[in-house]
Amino acid sequence: MMSKITKEEIFQEVKEKNVRFLRLMFTDILGVVKNVEVPVSQLDKVLDGKMMFDGSSIEGFVRIQESDMYLIPDLETWLVFSWETDSTKKGRVARLICDIANPDGTPFLGDPRTNLKRMMNEARELGFTSFNLGPEPEFFLFKLDENDEITEKLNDSGGYFDLAPTDLAENCRRDIVLELEDLGFEIEASHHEVAPGQHEIDWKYADAVEACDNIQTFKLVVKTVARKYGLHATFMAKPLFGINGSGMHCNMSLFKGEENAFYDETDERQLSTEAYQFLAGLLHHAPAFTALTNPTVNSYKRLVPGYEAPVYIAWSCSNRTPMIRIPASRGLSTRLEVRSVDPMANPYLALAVMLKAGLDGIKNEMTPPEETNDNIYDMNEVELEEQAIKSLPTSLHSALKALKRNETIKEALGNHIYINFVKSKTVEWDSYKAEVSKWEKEHYLHLY
Repeated sequence: MMSKITKEEIFQEVKEKNVRFLRLMFTDILGVVKNVEVPVSQLDKVLDGKMMFDGSSIEGFVRIQESDMYLIPDLETWLVFSWETDSTKKGRVARLICDIANPDGTPFLGDPRTNLKRMMNEARELGFTSFNLGPEPEFFLFKLDENDEITEKLNDSGGYFDLAPTDLAENCRRDIVLELEDLGFEIEASHHEVAPGQHEIDWKYADAVEACDNIQTFKLVVKTVARKYGLHATFMAKPLFGINGSGMHCNMSLFKGEENAFYDETDERQLSTEAYQFLAGLLHHAPAFTALTNPTVNSYKRLVPGYEAPVYIAWSCSNRTPMIRIPASRGLSTRLEVRSVDPMANPYLALAVMLKAGLDGIKNEMTPPEETNDNIYDMNEVELEEQAIKSLPTSLHSALKALKRNETIKEALGNHIYINFVKSKTVEWDSYKAEVSKWEKEHYLHLY
């Protein structure tokens, strides 16, 4: 999607497309997109990396006495959105995704995007030139009321691959696709998902940093277009009880130059030794990195049996019940699909910890367990134990405990991000733990 662009070309496009405002976007530790919006008159200052902001106001960044930070734009992320401003002087809005720098110009180690680049450098040191990601984010569309407040009414009652009139969001989804294509996305599929009101749009894979940039842009576009249709788009993992939650399957592969390092035509499954080792690393470190790939209290309401989300740490080429599946495509398309990830994850952190886990498998020449071809959901405890199949963490609390015990995944985050992430998520868990839920009142208030 990205292409090389110069400062001169950006100035020219600003003039041709009547750009009036610049969104300088970055992502906090929790995965929330932040931006500093400035008028186009500040373009010189922006492109020279001299735009400062208050980092103490951002979740997990710095303390108030260390607040001044620089926004360093990545010119390859330059995009001009099609929608116009609401002001009387019509104009367009452009965006640049930024890395965060300290006042002395050094990279800020608490920046999730910078941290992923650090992990990418580790992969290059092992001889891999790129780490590719093809994400499959799902989302729900809820109706807005007359005051533009979010309701719990879904926009349709459709199911998997349904069409209009059952799928009332078909036009909305189509406009999302058109907007994404205008921005350079190569859309591969767009369809209704299993649950009512649930949708999925897939696009071509890219190198990990670019792919994560695309995820954050995708979320912004989906929410913006949905609102034009009187709908609210949410990437919450489990917004409603009794129906499937939303996942973000991550299709990953390592390349050496133009060659897919996971492909070996001489193997019975046509997988390389490095693919098996990377797979083994993912399985070994899964309990710990789940804190990052499923980072909220709500994430674990999705990871329960009966709703197609993976619950067990296992793998298969064809079986969709394990955590990791290896799709049938081979050659350049050979990849591992991690199915447990949900779209509430900070993509930069999720990719950093999964890459680190896989590389650790390669470094230590790990061997994965046997492939699981049976439906794991139908297995009893004895059968699970016989095949040494363990469960993913069942709560944010248990995932954080696993993270704290795992030095490899902590290293993938770096000390600054690790400390601030655990601190924030511990507060989240403690708050949730103390809440008296509707379920508790319904079950206990009259009985006791």
